[in-house]
Amino acid sequence: MIRARRMILGVLLVTLLAACGQGATTTASGGLLDQVKQRGKLVIATDANYKPQSFKNPDGSWEGFDIDVAREIAKRLGVQAEFLDISFDIVTAGGWNDRWDMNVGSMTVTPDRKKALYFSTPYYYTPAAFVVHKDSKATSIDDLKGKKVGVGSGTTYLDYLQGKLTLEGEEILKKAPDGVQPQIYDTDQLALTDLAQGDGVRVDAVLTALPTAQDAIKGGQPYKILGDPVYYEDLAAAFDQKSTADSKPLADAVSQAIGAMHQDGTLTQLSQKYYGIDLTTKK
Repeated sequence: MIRARRMILGVLLVTLLAACGQGATTTASGGLLDQVKQRGKLVIATDANYKPQSFKNPDGSWEGFDIDVAREIAKRLGVQAEFLDISFDIVTAGGWNDRWDMNVGSMTVTPDRKKALYFSTPYYYTPAAFVVHKDSKATSIDDLKGKKVGVGSGTTYLDYLQGKLTLEGEEILKKAPDGVQPQIYDTDQLALTDLAQGDGVRVDAVLTALPTAQDAIKGGQPYKILGDPVYYEDLAAAFDQKSTADSKPLADAVSQAIGAMHQDGTLTQLSQKYYGIDLTTKK
């Protein structure tokens, strides 16, 4: 009897330990999402000089479409948003060493980037377009053959000029001009600043997001849009696949939040606020 009871107790103990182990595994499967919720803060990499998507005011406060989108995502996760200004090429490379949790920086989803990053559901869609100085004699992008075109480092714009761009479920509408000379800047805004110096003074054109160019022109900058968009981009939040804590559950939770923001009109309202049009539905 004693031996039988010991055997029963032993079986019960093994069963209990197994159950505890399963519970621990379930908790761990929350990975980075659980860590974010426990600390009550979502650390987000973005760009401090990419108006109107994201920019930092003189008083240090953050503003922009991406900023408001990120804050709303954090709110729906039940945490606070904190922003870091990180170079785009560092973000796209992955291997963030746990310095931030995700990127909300109007990043285009591409097959190459998906090798290092997880992506959420796209939260909006934008056209890429060439911008020239208002004094430029160019009438189409074909007139940029052999010219200097400014682009941000690590962007799809650079890949496009180099003939390396592949997109998720999208097609390139027009091939880049032959012999174009990419001039690489830390940000698109720096490229636009050089373009403002005059036609051909430092660059002959800049390739950037159409809303960025339109916002600059609206603000009085001496630019004009050259031709139609050359491709459209699916833009999404990004997460490091090499994160110490699994970032996939966080990516899934953010996708759910973005899906709800599409459905309840939040993203449309934010797009109208910053761009004057709805860029949150694919044309």
